[in-house]
Amino acid sequence: MNPTTSRRSSKDIQVAYRIYFTLGALFICALVVSNLIFQKFFSWNPFGWFNFEVSVGILPYPITFLITDLVSEIYGRKKANQMVTTGIFASLFSLLIVYTANAVPAIATSPVSDALFTKVFGATALAVFASMTAYLLAQYVDIYIYHFWKKLTKGKHLWLRNNFSTFISQFVDTASVLLLLCSFEILSWDLFGTLLISGVLFKIIVAAFDTPLLYLGVYLFRKRFNLAEGEELELDV
Repeated sequence: MNPTTSRRSSKDIQVAYRIYFTLGALFICALVVSNLIFQKFFSWNPFGWFNFEVSVGILPYPITFLITDLVSEIYGRKKANQMVTTGIFASLFSLLIVYTANAVPAIATSPVSDALFTKVFGATALAVFASMTAYLLAQYVDIYIYHFWKKLTKGKHLWLRNNFSTFISQFVDTASVLLLLCSFEILSWDLFGTLLISGVLFKIIVAAFDTPLLYLGVYLFRKRFNLAEGEELELDV
C-alpha cells in the first residue's frame, strides 16, 4: 500500500501548521547563518585517524537536511519543496542586508572598521550565490531521493531513505559549492580535494548520528496525529 495522506480536524491542522512554521524558522535560520560564517575554518580529529578541515558554515547545515527529511516524511514532498524555496528567498534577503550594511561608511569610533567588515563579509555575495546554487540542487535531490525510496519501500525502512537521500545530497552540495567557490577564486584549487573529502565525510558522520533524531521526531508526530506508517498530513484544505 502506497503512503497516504490524511485530513485532520481544524485544531489538528492548526497545531500541524504551527509546528511546520517553527521547523521552517529553524531551517531558514540555519541556512542563513551558514552562509554568513563560512569563511572561518577549523580542524577536528574526533577518532584519531582523520583530521577534518571544514568551514564552520558546515555546522548548521546538517540541521537543514534533518528538518527537510522530517517535513518530507510527515508533511509530504510539496511542503518540503516550499520550505526549500522559502530558504532561497531568505538567503537573498540576508544578502541585501549585508550589501546595505557594507555600503554604509563606519564612523571613526566604530569597533568594526569598513575594511574589517568587508574582509569578513566582502565575499558574501559570491559565496551566497555558490552556496544557494549548490544548496538548491542538493536539497531538491535530497527530497526527490527521499520520496523515491519512500514510494519504493511503501513507507517502510525510514533509516534507508533518510541516509541514502542525505548521503547523496550532501556529496552533491559539497562538491558543487567547492567547485563554484574555487572557480570564483574565493578558495584555492589546492584546497578542493582536502575540503571535499573532509566535508563529505563530516556530513555523512553527522547524518548517521541524526537518524535517531529523525526516528524520534517521526514517532512524536505519528503519536500526536495518529498517523500510520508512511502516512502524511494533508494541510491544504
